[in-house]
Amino acid sequence: MSGFDPQRGFGVYVHWPYCARICPYCDFNVYAAKERDTAPLFDAILKDLEGWRARTGERRADAIFFGGGTPSLMTGDQVARLIAKVDELWGLKPGAEITLEANPDNAARFADFASAGVNRLSLGLQSLDDARLKFLGRTHTAADALAALHEAQRHFRSTSIDLIYALPNQTAEDWRAELARALTLGADHLSLYELSIEPGAAFFQAVKRKDWSPLDDDRAADLYEITQALADAAGYPAYEISNHARAPEHQSVHNRIYWSSGDWAAVGPGAHGRLTSGDERWAVVAAEKPPEYLRQVTANGLGWAAVDALDPLAQARERVSMGMRVIEGFAATDITELGLSLEAARVAEFATAGLLTNENGRIALTRNGRLVADRVAAEISP
Repeated sequence: MSGFDPQRGFGVYVHWPYCARICPYCDFNVYAAKERDTAPLFDAILKDLEGWRARTGERRADAIFFGGGTPSLMTGDQVARLIAKVDELWGLKPGAEITLEANPDNAARFADFASAGVNRLSLGLQSLDDARLKFLGRTHTAADALAALHEAQRHFRSTSIDLIYALPNQTAEDWRAELARALTLGADHLSLYELSIEPGAAFFQAVKRKDWSPLDDDRAADLYEITQALADAAGYPAYEISNHARAPEHQSVHNRIYWSSGDWAAVGPGAHGRLTSGDERWAVVAAEKPPEYLRQVTANGLGWAAVDALDPLAQARERVSMGMRVIEGFAATDITELGLSLEAARVAEFATAGLLTNENGRIALTRNGRLVADRVAAEISP
């Protein structure tokens, strides 16, 4: 391997850490918005971008992704200034994807985001059932969600919706009905996530207290199978384990950079990035808490708090774990060019078991294999 490969893509991730309310399933680096003055953080993010540009050298950006937190709490002017800054520093490729994650509560700002240059909106619906929305700690109703999606479809070339399934006591019939309805809404992309109980989230403590029990693995797997079958039949084939698009142009360009082991500048508190420079590749994490992030940027012109060199073995394992997520899998040469090789015997075993395919130099999971993706990736990795 020598140097950054533009084929893998280059993106910019902006983490806006504030939320009107922190959802109990979330373990992201987020903070209650309250009545905060966000100007210092915004200025620090602009400065952090400049620091990243000094280290990436000349590149063109394929995508910008505003994540969080709740980036739809930003103003249209803030979003416009950040997009302009990225374009000034790196240059945006023609038609570059610019995604912003949004809550239905912030639908009044969608027109401003579109005017700012956002062309893809990812809407956190999470459920179309009011009782489940309440359980998930969401502040919107199902009616709010549908109205927000309609508003998004007026303004953006591409719309995506998130839904969470495998909730406690959710039956196959419940999920089938909810997903069938979601598939009629006309969104261009769906991210369909199984509820996971993460150690940093409030739900983790609730389960520990035995307030409620998560679905068992077999029932969750049944819901995953229903998800794949219904989405396929409705013309939304999976292109990644949890992501479905109704046409290739609606697949997430930014997320594909992650899955292709490309590079991305990552700014904002706690943001994770990747940087390939010469023969070295680095995993970069920004300072987590907003005050720490501000101090770091002020002192160093960068928000970086941890920088780890990824040796060829770490890179290979990341390429396998990320590359296995997409339906087309990854090229075996991704590993050999790092001077390493896959566990051939395990690849053959999993192929015989119907969990992966090994064809035309590419390793890819089958539908059954996607149910045990992490295990397969770990066992075939160098």
